[in-house]
Amino acid sequence: MNQNFPRPQAQDKPAAMDAADSQLIDAEEDSIPRPLPPQLHSRAAQIMLGASLVLIAFNLRPLFSSLSVLLPEVIQETGLSTVGASILTTLPVLCLGVFAPFAPKLAQCFGAERVLLGALLLLAIGTALRGLEAVPVLFAGTFLAGAAIAVSNVLLPGLVKRDFSSHAAIMTGLYTMALCGGAAGAAGLTLPIEHVVGSWSGALAAWAVPALVVMLIFAPQALARKAQASHSGFRVVGLWRDRLAWQVTLFMGLQSALAYCVFGWLAPMLRERGFDAATAGGIVSLSVMMQVVTCLAVPSLAVRFRDQRGINVVLVAASVVALLGFLFAPPSTVLFWAVLQGIGQGGLIAAAMMVIVLRSPDSHVAAHLSGMAQGVGYVLAAIGPLLVGLIRSWTGSFHAAAFLFVALGLGAAIMGLGAGRALHVGARTVRVGEE
Repeated sequence: MNQNFPRPQAQDKPAAMDAADSQLIDAEEDSIPRPLPPQLHSRAAQIMLGASLVLIAFNLRPLFSSLSVLLPEVIQETGLSTVGASILTTLPVLCLGVFAPFAPKLAQCFGAERVLLGALLLLAIGTALRGLEAVPVLFAGTFLAGAAIAVSNVLLPGLVKRDFSSHAAIMTGLYTMALCGGAAGAAGLTLPIEHVVGSWSGALAAWAVPALVVMLIFAPQALARKAQASHSGFRVVGLWRDRLAWQVTLFMGLQSALAYCVFGWLAPMLRERGFDAATAGGIVSLSVMMQVVTCLAVPSLAVRFRDQRGINVVLVAASVVALLGFLFAPPSTVLFWAVLQGIGQGGLIAAAMMVIVLRSPDSHVAAHLSGMAQGVGYVLAAIGPLLVGLIRSWTGSFHAAAFLFVALGLGAAIMGLGAGRALHVGARTVRVGEE
């Protein structure tokens, strides 16, 4: 049965924030095997590990935005249909949901650090395969890289919080900024790279280089760690039957669908409106970089309120209105829409993660709710970019995608109203063998 989530008194706001932060740390740690206390033998080793984890985060988004910038060239030179292009942009998003559930078991068997190292290798291989201009290999490389990113998405936040618990806020901020920086960098730099290397395939494959470099930096640290036993003896019951849990999950999925529509199709949308490739990439880069602002601000803001319904709806409205502005507003206003869309979308990402924590009564439920929201949510999110591509193929333009954006926004707002309520999900943690 749902419980009321207590409203913090004004003088208790810092304590409430600390409690939420602590629960977030516990939840993310429970998504990987419970480790022994970290053993960083020197400050230099700790700095090196922190830098490695931030650099790994940087490599988890270029796969999406680099293809978006060059998608018209890929379609033209490979003969790929618009439907095929929509499947190509959707494939890595689908991988995020399909492969995320495998990450904890892999980490239990081999150690989280070693699995993350293997994921980096797979990411580098998959990205490099996109440099071969054969369409089947392009799909295969995208699939491999998407699977690697899915595993990394699950493991990396827990490692960040586990090894830097006394600096969790700083490391979380750096981690978030690195994610946005990787997406923005790929959007802004892929086209100049294409001009240097002379082909779209070489520009896509070039993003394997930073992944390979970070893998070499991280390898000595990962191989020095031993696999550690996972925390066991508990299970969570009642989660998949809980209405609030499904509202949190659908809120995550629908806002992610909007986000990956931007990653996959914003640059082609802008180019259809007359912007050249370099300008379109720069606009996408600006929009993604603006996400940093609300990614950092929304969690601190959210815990200060009794519930998050108003925040969720306002952020959805900002994101959808900006997408409509990209489609129909005068081109001279495009920078305003880029900023607004970045603020709205970045805030939605943070809000979706925060409601997972705030709606959970304990860290075990939070970990399982996170797995449910990301596993189901990312599979749902894959529908967004797929439908945008299909709409473009059926109608010959992106204008009709406005109906999709509004529908996704309405769904996200409705689910955000439900997920933002000051309640806990009805699931509970029990010892194995108990009912």
